[in-house]
Amino acid sequence: MEPNPAPQEQDQEPEHIPAQRAPEHSEAALDDRELQILEFESRWWKHAGSKEQAIRDTFGVSSTRYYQLLNTLLDNPAALEHDPVLVGRLRRLRSTRARTRRR
Repeated sequence: MEPNPAPQEQDQEPEHIPAQRAPEHSEAALDDRELQILEFESRWWKHAGSKEQAIRDTFGVSSTRYYQLLNTLLDNPAALEHDPVLVGRLRRLRSTRARTRRR
């Protein structure tokens, strides 16, 4: 067997290596309050008492405003990237409740 001759550099095309793209949405896209909301949703059931009171105590907003913030957060791809299981579960609950209201 004859060894393959080494190709000359001018005959070789440079290998195309695509540049890595930064993710469009990352965890850094979530602010502190959004991260706190996700954390609260993942653990609120561990607290005694009503969720509405815990929302007022923790965030200083009405439960209506909290749920507005939460619904906006659930549509944020960065939230899904941060905690896909929690966000998926909350999205399913939201869809189920919306279907029930339409009936």
